[in-house]
Amino acid sequence: MNHSKEQQTSKKIEIIVSVAAIVLVAANLRAPITALGPVLDEVIAQLGLSSLEASLLTSIPLFVFAVMSALVSRFSTKLGTTNMVLVALLVLSFGLYMRIVGTTSAIFFGSFMIGLGICVGNVMMPGYIKSVFSNQVGLMTGVFAVSMNLSAALASGLSIKIGQLTTYGWKGSIGIWGILSMVAALVWLIELVFRRKNTVGSTHVNPTTQHSFLRSKQAWNISLFMGLQSLIYYCVIAWLPTALISVGFPKEETGWVLSISQLAMIPVTFIAPIIAMKLPNQRPLVALSGLCFMIGILLLLLFKADYVYLASVLIGIGAGLAFSLCILFFSIRTESPLHAVKISGMSQSIGYGLAGFGPGIFGKLYEYSDHWDYSYYFLLFSTILLIYFGMNAAKNRSIEEDLEGMQAANKNNN
Repeated sequence: MNHSKEQQTSKKIEIIVSVAAIVLVAANLRAPITALGPVLDEVIAQLGLSSLEASLLTSIPLFVFAVMSALVSRFSTKLGTTNMVLVALLVLSFGLYMRIVGTTSAIFFGSFMIGLGICVGNVMMPGYIKSVFSNQVGLMTGVFAVSMNLSAALASGLSIKIGQLTTYGWKGSIGIWGILSMVAALVWLIELVFRRKNTVGSTHVNPTTQHSFLRSKQAWNISLFMGLQSLIYYCVIAWLPTALISVGFPKEETGWVLSISQLAMIPVTFIAPIIAMKLPNQRPLVALSGLCFMIGILLLLLFKADYVYLASVLIGIGAGLAFSLCILFFSIRTESPLHAVKISGMSQSIGYGLAGFGPGIFGKLYEYSDHWDYSYYFLLFSTILLIYFGMNAAKNRSIEEDLEGMQAANKNNN
């Protein structure tokens, strides 16, 4: 009897640690990037950066995601999920430190290291959730997304204030998040004790799905949907404060505009995966996401800063829906945790490669025209593409089924 109670207690502790680990890792996957936008003008002024160089501070992590995501999914089967995430958190902490050294080369190198650390968490966590919480995928995907967006909201809204309170300016604003990454590393070390074996890599693989996911139309739909929602999100994060300041909006309020957008995402990212699991397909949620993006961007295009808070909320809802659907697609469009990691790696490699060009194009269109209209047109066009690929990704068809259907068709043709 006592032995049974000990087992139950141990299991409860294991679940608590796993949930805490998910929450803390998620909290580190956006805040280091969103904290930069409100103080970007200070960084530009102190380091003498051009608009393109400033855009790279946001784009570099995205390009790292693009290059490294597929490699991360390959290494996961050999190194183990928990081992990789722990190392990633340490790399992230180092990158956050390098970013505040105060030189141009250090801030770019720090951005690269931050991208590397976040990349591993982005890729590994959907498979980890599918493996450890296989019966609560929708719920835990919601928890994961809420933690990510709450920390991102706080990072945006408090960025300028943190710089003032620490008296370190922009360095304090973006450097303080190193504390959170070290706390996450400590909790993940405890998680590592509970899960010494790779919970993802040991999963059996169906031989019919050994073919590259690059051959699957469904995998490409998910990947491009992932990329387009990321492109819109990171353009807004990187440039909306600067765009608002240029039309006379108070600088001290720009961080809260981003923060409100992030806060609008929180209830959506929690509820959307749960609702999505109850629907025959997720097309209504994709349509709603695209509609919110469109209306929000049109408000910025037509009315500049007049309805900025409404636009911010709508863009936040659209982004929350799209992002949570992406994470959910990794799990529900695959048949094993290993394949969830694989499509996560592919989608984020292709998706962030696409998204990485977004802030640079957005900023360059402003330089070309000396107003932000063309930049907003660019986001509207991206939204149309997002709806198209999202509708296809929302079809109730797994990647494995897609590949098996192609394999059967090839056999019949032969």
